Amino acid sequence: MNRTRPAGRHDQCRPAAVAASALARARRQDRPHYWFADRLLAVLSGRRPVHWMLGHTIGEAYEQLVQLAPGAPLRPADRVTPVVRHCGEYHPGPGVIEAFARIGSGDRVSAMAFRLEQGADARWRCSAIELGGERVGSS
Repeated sequence: MNRTRPAGRHDQCRPAAVAASALARARRQDRPHYWFADRLLAVLSGRRPVHWMLGHTIGEAYEQLVQLAPGAPLRPADRVTPVVRHCGEYHPGPGVIEAFARIGSGDRVSAMAFRLEQGADARWRCSAIELGGERVGSS
């Protein structure tokens, strides 16, 4: 049995480790709060336009994004692309998820919270967004 890596391959990953990592990413994307956290981060970091979330928001959440997006509050620090490090969830009732996310970009860590509501069509939509503990767009 040859235990050396193929010619030209310099990484230390084994195929099983790569497959496990891909499976973990796929499972994560099946969870609505992680999916929304990644989408919100793309808008709030300036990688996607705010209208990308138009069909995925309800109530004042879209207006909150319109106010936040131009400043790109989660823009990459030191050219390090921000990522969702962890996203937790709380279910206060049926069809509602209150989620919180830790966003990492280099040595910088930011907080983001949002509320998801499931409509009659079974689709999840974002209804509120908070960054760093401050609710945006409320009077």
